[in-house]
Amino acid sequence: MVKVREDQPLTATGGVDIGVWLDRLNADVSLRDVDEMRAACDLAERLASEAEKPHKAWLEDGSSFRTGLEMADILSDLKLDQEALEAAVLYRAVREGRISLQAVEKRFGGGVARLIEGVLNMAAISQQQAPSHGMSQHNQQDNLRKMLVTMIDDVRVALIKIAERTCALRQVREAPRDKRLRVAREVFDIYAPLAHRLGIGQLKWELEDLSFRYLHEDDYKTIAKLLAEKRLDRDHYIQDVVSRLEHLLEEHGISRYQVDGRAKHIYSIWRKMKRKRIDFSQVYDVRAVRILVPEVTDCYTALGIVHSQWRHVPNEFDDYIANPKKNGYQSLHTALIGPENKVLEIQIRTFAMHEEAELGVCAHWRYKGHDINAKSRGYEEKIAWLRQVLEWQDEVGDLGDLKVGLSSDVAPDRIYVFTPDGHVIDLPRVATPIDFAYRVHTEIGHRCRGAKINGRIVPLTYKLKTGQQIEILTATKGGPSRDWLNPSLGFVKTSRARAKIQAWFKHQARDQNLEEGRVLFEKEFRRLDLEGFDLDTLAKSVNYQSPDDMYAAIGAGDLRIGQVLHQAQQLFGDTEDEDQLDRLLTKPRRSGKVKDDGITVLGVGNLKTAMANCCHPVPGDQIVGYITQGRGVTIHRQDCPNILQLRAEEPRRIVDVEWGTQAHTQYPVDIEIDAWDRSGLLRDVTSVLTHERVNVLAVNTVTNTTDNIARLKITLEVDGLESLGRIFSRIQQLPNVIDVKRLRSGVSKKAAS
Repeated sequence: MVKVREDQPLTATGGVDIGVWLDRLNADVSLRDVDEMRAACDLAERLASEAEKPHKAWLEDGSSFRTGLEMADILSDLKLDQEALEAAVLYRAVREGRISLQAVEKRFGGGVARLIEGVLNMAAISQQQAPSHGMSQHNQQDNLRKMLVTMIDDVRVALIKIAERTCALRQVREAPRDKRLRVAREVFDIYAPLAHRLGIGQLKWELEDLSFRYLHEDDYKTIAKLLAEKRLDRDHYIQDVVSRLEHLLEEHGISRYQVDGRAKHIYSIWRKMKRKRIDFSQVYDVRAVRILVPEVTDCYTALGIVHSQWRHVPNEFDDYIANPKKNGYQSLHTALIGPENKVLEIQIRTFAMHEEAELGVCAHWRYKGHDINAKSRGYEEKIAWLRQVLEWQDEVGDLGDLKVGLSSDVAPDRIYVFTPDGHVIDLPRVATPIDFAYRVHTEIGHRCRGAKINGRIVPLTYKLKTGQQIEILTATKGGPSRDWLNPSLGFVKTSRARAKIQAWFKHQARDQNLEEGRVLFEKEFRRLDLEGFDLDTLAKSVNYQSPDDMYAAIGAGDLRIGQVLHQAQQLFGDTEDEDQLDRLLTKPRRSGKVKDDGITVLGVGNLKTAMANCCHPVPGDQIVGYITQGRGVTIHRQDCPNILQLRAEEPRRIVDVEWGTQAHTQYPVDIEIDAWDRSGLLRDVTSVLTHERVNVLAVNTVTNTTDNIARLKITLEVDGLESLGRIFSRIQQLPNVIDVKRLRSGVSKKAAS
């Protein structure tokens, strides 16, 4: 039975009477701040009135604002808090781009903004389409379920989204048929099962009936007509049974009770007819009564009363109190041969069980009166939510052995993204477009040349995020780049993609791998100014018999150049050759001074430190230093009011400090960059160094106006050859860069002089 939409109070001019609506809302949920709730309503109404009239005829004027109020009405029935109600009222304005999340956060707080952002993220599942023969429906549903786990860390987000979809389904009646079917299918497949898993019976039934109305229109009308024909007789019959039961309960000493007739939902009737292969006349619970009593013992007392009064139907008794359903539902269900020899279903439960059945997880907030974001309950609530979501397979299909997928379901290092066809792909959180390409198909990975995220071109090193749609741009022929195997460049993060790339290069001729590996080796060692090594010893140290085998492994991608550099530093770091020692970065320079209290002072030399008495920083706090006169550096918390004032008045005396147990061992290195001159070149280079957390000691830039080549000579500090190689690789990727190499110490000093 479809729930009748509750009308909103209107003014004489036809607008919504916000004052009356707020009074009604406050009576349901006891608002924390009525003025703030009114401000949210006024803002949403103003933004809706400023927008253009909806271009779709089936949307009423002002539907955006009224939908927000309707969502809040639904959530108030679920007893949600004021943050959730404000988020519901403002959601459509944010979704339609009339106000930013930042503006919402500034006016109504971070909690409201985060809820709206979470609901916006859930909209990604609306993009899913029917799978092709390459992916089964079960896998699609499984991935959607997992994706929701990663997107929702506050159950209120799911409840707001369910309310929004409920409103959409109520409003879509006048929409074109394809729109009705699309919305109904999405709600039926995703949100009705979600409402069931959360135990929200009052919404679950409505979503199922409304969806069924559009997806199986003829069946819906047939059952609705049969129910309507018998409604008057059934109502008289139920009233008679209710009166008898009330009299019997009082006779047996149960003074507090509630007995009423229960309308059987149309989808539930249809499902039972299909499952048991029976016709409408054999559906026993079309006539149904519900008995609510205070205690569990009263439930079984009432059961004995009705069984002694009327004969029960064999095999039609279920004890969901002793054996609750997986979503926590508890009740006694029994079918009887009632008055006039008509079959009658009776449900018996406590008042608390009834509220649990109607409100699900929301009922706990009402009983316990706790803040649903309280830290003491956060972990337990999230685990409970994950358990509920992981049980979706009961409603959306058999998804295989749950135990096998449990660890990946709750693991925090997975993301879920869409193909252009709407298929959901799961990947590690660090995945890039190339990882995605190889996950879709090996050949797509091999021929990948670019990527679009939600229609926008991004670099192949872009870090993917849950809910994004990825399109891979491919070449007609060709293979992967060897640069993809360089971990310093960040093209590939998954072992699957790396293995596919390595396998491709292994299929190439050994001679080609050997030559390309030799070129890569010599290029890297040359730009790092490394020479004179015993190559046979170096090859054996990385487990290859000869330099040629080592080159072939580098060319095939089995051996990374960074591993060779690391081994070279370990192997030859104890040589007595002073020139070679210099090349291997074995002359450290301390970049900071370590004190007994564990403070590392960056960039200020050998100064003593002291903890500020005003804010008393402790390890773990974000800290900053202030150079005093005669007392060294005083350490403050970054949010200390005194340091905030000093930062404004004397910014030159503010220094970066960090907690530490040992100084950073750094090696000074001179490098040279040749590039075609352009605006922003130095800025881009320094951005790379900043990202790599590199300390720069000196910079000298000269541009030759004849050939327009800029030469940058930089002295920086690194912690080893691997870091230096990674920095070189990143600089080499910058536009206009021709070459980057290491200079011998004397070269840079001479140039500087």
